Amino acid sequence: MNFKTIGIVISREYLNRVKKKSFIWTTLLVPILVAGLTIGIMLAVMNTKDKVKTIAVADASGIVLPYLTDTETIRYKDTGTQPLDSVKANLSALGYDGVLSVGPLDPVEKTVTADIFSAKPFGMELTDNINSRLNRAVEDYRIASYNIEGLDQILKDVKANVRLHSYTISDDGEEKISEAGVYSILSMLLGIFLFMFITLFGGMVMSSVIEEKSSRVVEVLISSVKATELMFGKIIGIALVALTQFLLWIVLSVAIISIGGSLIGMDKLGGGNATELVSSMGGVDAAQLEAATAQLSDENEIGTVLSTLQGLPFGRILSLFLVYFFFGYLLYASMFAAIGSAVENEGDTQQLQLPLTIPLLLGYIIALYAFRAPDSSIAFWGSIIPFTSPIVMISRLPFGVPVWEIILSVVLLVATFVLCAWASAKIYRVGILMFGKKSTFKDLWKWLKQD
Repeated sequence: MNFKTIGIVISREYLNRVKKKSFIWTTLLVPILVAGLTIGIMLAVMNTKDKVKTIAVADASGIVLPYLTDTETIRYKDTGTQPLDSVKANLSALGYDGVLSVGPLDPVEKTVTADIFSAKPFGMELTDNINSRLNRAVEDYRIASYNIEGLDQILKDVKANVRLHSYTISDDGEEKISEAGVYSILSMLLGIFLFMFITLFGGMVMSSVIEEKSSRVVEVLISSVKATELMFGKIIGIALVALTQFLLWIVLSVAIISIGGSLIGMDKLGGGNATELVSSMGGVDAAQLEAATAQLSDENEIGTVLSTLQGLPFGRILSLFLVYFFFGYLLYASMFAAIGSAVENEGDTQQLQLPLTIPLLLGYIIALYAFRAPDSSIAFWGSIIPFTSPIVMISRLPFGVPVWEIILSVVLLVATFVLCAWASAKIYRVGILMFGKKSTFKDLWKWLKQD
């Protein structure tokens, strides 16, 4: 291959795309939309309250009603002697959103049964509130049934709230604070970002190849440069375009959010539940986030987080992030380019794209699990196998990974990229000039075997 020719192709791809009006408008509008959406979600999650619900209560146990005290969003009303069936049949007319029916007290099991009836389903906040109050009423009744003086206070006194502090010991014996919650959140973010980058940029390569093939522009280009030089030039050129746009998005988004936060008031954006906020933005299970952030809840939370972040090897993490992004992107982009060369429109890529989508999704799933057990077998093999290692290994880095594992992972990733790039180039060379026929895996295999 002629590297000078590849450089010309890279320059052409890069300059042609960054000069387009669509690139400029997208670069400017996306940060505004992202910042607006982020601030909007934060304000909505932190400040929006559910509509006040009025719940009628028919308490046949005699122990639950005193525990059902009103909150900002729930009002409880005793139905007294009014028949339950009559209340259920006239909820709207009586001004109730639902009716809670508590059964008679079971003297043997020392518990009650409870059912709630409503015209439409309630949210988790209301049902969890009622359920916790039911349990508290039954627990207090059971405590009182033992007739032990001061038992309630004794149980409160024996409850422990021990806070486990984590430290890591460096090779020179220095102890550093290392909160697992900080590592877990950073691990999830790194894995998600790399998954998004590889998927987005690889898809851009495939779309560009299909666009040039369907417009027959590629026939003119092939007359001047080799197909393999065109493929690698396109892959690297699009990567530079995407990185340029992404860096601009980060800078502009941070600037807009900072300005917007200062105008609105950062106290309004920072006074809520962080777990609820992040989970509402999608991509991560709320239960996982709760587990990750539960360890950061004492009065020294900010200092602990900052100390943990200061102890992280950000230089190493950033450099390895770029290594795994670069080779992970090249690995998948070369295969996406081969698929793009084999079809004439994006509608025909679904079947051929499936073998690439599955390992990407698998790597994403393992990465979300890796923060809970970074040294587990599935996390280890996910970070070694080249098709999942870019996403999984980067999510393990905050927890510390032996050097030999990183070296083995990178070597296998580079070797797999070289092999797949060679195979993709052979497919690309033939497929880019094939028209009028829907390609199959059998065709790709045939093109691969051609000299």
